[in-house]
Amino acid sequence: MELNLSRPLLFFDIESTGLSIPSDSIIELSFVKVFPGGEQRIKTWKIKPWDYEAKCQKPIDPAASAVNGITDDMLTDCPRFSEVAGEVEEWLSGSDLAGFNSAKFDLPMLSEELERLRKYEGRRIGVDLHSALMVDVQNIYHAMEPRNLKAAYRFYCGGKDFDNAHTAEADTIATCEVLKGQLDRYPDQLKNDVSFLASFAPKRFVDFSGNLVLNDKGEACINFGKHKGKTAREIFRTEPSYFAWIQNSNFTLDTKRQFALLEEKFREESRKPLDEAQTRKAAEDLAAKFNTGSLF
Repeated sequence: MELNLSRPLLFFDIESTGLSIPSDSIIELSFVKVFPGGEQRIKTWKIKPWDYEAKCQKPIDPAASAVNGITDDMLTDCPRFSEVAGEVEEWLSGSDLAGFNSAKFDLPMLSEELERLRKYEGRRIGVDLHSALMVDVQNIYHAMEPRNLKAAYRFYCGGKDFDNAHTAEADTIATCEVLKGQLDRYPDQLKNDVSFLASFAPKRFVDFSGNLVLNDKGEACINFGKHKGKTAREIFRTEPSYFAWIQNSNFTLDTKRQFALLEEKFREESRKPLDEAQTRKAAEDLAAKFNTGSLF
């Protein structure tokens, strides 16, 4: 079954120096962009991982090299992410996103690289990844047939294996084919619609790392540590230093940015003048407290 699209759907996969989003970097990035009507374009970059503070190439964790087959010397002459970011943004622009386990790793990692450009190079980022729909094929797969990408490809794509697993391009192409196979296999349970497919995400995250989630009322809530389950607004009111702690701790730049945006919002709200009804209510409460009658 071909994808029913109203705008482009960009499948993507990342290979990286390691698994720590705050400290590791992209070394390979592959896009498969599917357009309404079925046209498909593929683009893959090998990227020199860059340490912005030390101003040198960042080494790859040997455990990561053992999985993806990429070594430091293979990337010496490759462009840094900052040098391909403009082209990456062009591919991202106007597209919804799709990947395999991408909501938990690839999307946060891509966001982190963009946020580093904002922080270290003062670059204006021309895309908002938070506004794009995200179809995580793994979420659908685990809901229907819990396994991994290789097994998913075998299950949904005619019993065959795919070559070059754990290379970004092969994994990305396989993910695209798996989603099409899922739509063919579950026509009564799945809608060929990106909004529906994106709804398989287990939680509504505010930041890509899942440290902030939306509750049923649409309020941003802390999703870790001693304040888990409390709203960010409540913590700002009772423990404003918590927001400063976030900025000085080992969280992703995206997480820090979302906390900063919330803090800015809450501060702005606290500066707004009370409307007439609120003013009258406050006055009445004060009058009642001192038993002096209404002030008006």
